[in-house]
Amino acid sequence: MDLQHFLNHNPESLAQYAQTVQQTQKLIQDCLSQQERVFSGLSPATLSEFLTQKILPEQGIPTQQVLQEAVEAIFSHSIAVHHPDCVAHLHCPVLIPSLAAEMLISAFNQSMDSWDQSGAATLLEQNLINFMCQLYGYDANADGTLTSGGTQSNFMALMLARDYALQQRGFTSQLHGLPNLAGRFRILCSEVAHFSVQQSAAILGLGMDAVVRVKVDKNYRLCSQHLVQCLEDIDRQDLIPICIVATAGTTDFGSIDPIAEMTAIAREHNTWLHVDAAYGGALMLSDRHRQKLAGIHQADSITINFHKLFYQPIPCSLFLLKDKSRFELMRLNVAYLNPEHNEDEGIPDLVTKSIQTTRRFDAVKPYIAFRALGREFFAGVVDRGIDITQQIAAYIEQDPQLELAVSPEMSTVVFRYRSTNAVNLGIKQALLQTGKAVIGQTEIQGRAYLKFTLINPLVTFDRTVALVEKIKRVGTMLSELPNFMQPAKEAGVGSR
Repeated sequence: MDLQHFLNHNPESLAQYAQTVQQTQKLIQDCLSQQERVFSGLSPATLSEFLTQKILPEQGIPTQQVLQEAVEAIFSHSIAVHHPDCVAHLHCPVLIPSLAAEMLISAFNQSMDSWDQSGAATLLEQNLINFMCQLYGYDANADGTLTSGGTQSNFMALMLARDYALQQRGFTSQLHGLPNLAGRFRILCSEVAHFSVQQSAAILGLGMDAVVRVKVDKNYRLCSQHLVQCLEDIDRQDLIPICIVATAGTTDFGSIDPIAEMTAIAREHNTWLHVDAAYGGALMLSDRHRQKLAGIHQADSITINFHKLFYQPIPCSLFLLKDKSRFELMRLNVAYLNPEHNEDEGIPDLVTKSIQTTRRFDAVKPYIAFRALGREFFAGVVDRGIDITQQIAAYIEQDPQLELAVSPEMSTVVFRYRSTNAVNLGIKQALLQTGKAVIGQTEIQGRAYLKFTLINPLVTFDRTVALVEKIKRVGTMLSELPNFMQPAKEAGVGSR
């Protein structure tokens, strides 16, 4: 067996590592420099024909050849997230300092569950968490953990809210599972909150019916008055509200719920308040937009996504908890991993705060990016993105061929070409299939809308105006085709 394939201190291994990194770097540079369109536009069926190589041959193939094949078959046909016409999702280009951090993460391969697998990385992660707690106004009693994404962070919030509600009533799910009482638990969120709230309720054994959808106002922010009405209805039915979820940056509209009002309502009803700030959490870095998160420091828990407006490679997310003692609700000690005597000896094992065991050292990515670029850089990116979004919204609003759904609060513009649902959905598909642009879609009251999520710092006002004009040309062309002019009900709109 050739041990030089394993990264280690020997000169042969280090030389092979350096050669492979250089080859990979060259392939990435060549691929990016030749990637003029946002997507090749090839269909899934066509692309699958490229993936015919045997995955596990009896004898290995030179790494350079395998890398070359992977770039040609896969990465040449990936979505170019850096392209200014890639504006469909909360999917960002990545910062170069964070890519350097990725090299360190994979080369040193620390696992963040126990001290004896991560050493100093444990301390850096905890330092980053402490900093983020302070950033969002939490005191020294707060804590947190790195997660794979907003969905996992939201799941942890609802799991701890459920178990805290049980503990307050003399039960523990960790030992005995869910009592019948849990059938009366309810979670409240706006009707445009992220789907992970319902998904988490299902996984947690509460069922999606346990989620009460609260109405939103004309700007797609949760209506506090209706929240109070829902809570009164829950009380009359002898049900138990265990968590209210505020969203700071809804996926479809970028709207921000009234966090301070919701916190006061949650306190009045002795209910956990969670803020899903996966999208909007980065506003805290901006002097101009920080006030939109007013009241977030009073929330019981917060979701932050570094791999959105912090521009970190996926995965990199964060869950913050105002009262760290509530992590005790999920604590487990295992003799081989985190024996109880470790704490007595001052040894930190982070596994007690996570639903994962083996976990990447993702904290070093924002750490290196923060240190290398500074707060003003991140604040400037946030401010610029919101400025361009508002300019584009104004441009769309004055165009008689287009309809703006709502004035943007963050970096999302929702609009439609004034025609049938089929035409609007056809515009999105035509742009994707020709590789000209990747734009989003959503649905409002049965009508198909198009969506720009303008978090890419390479986006400019002029470039996005050109994309809007391109959309109008495609819309005009499709509107002249009989199949695209069916009434909205017949054309149908896909479910979200």
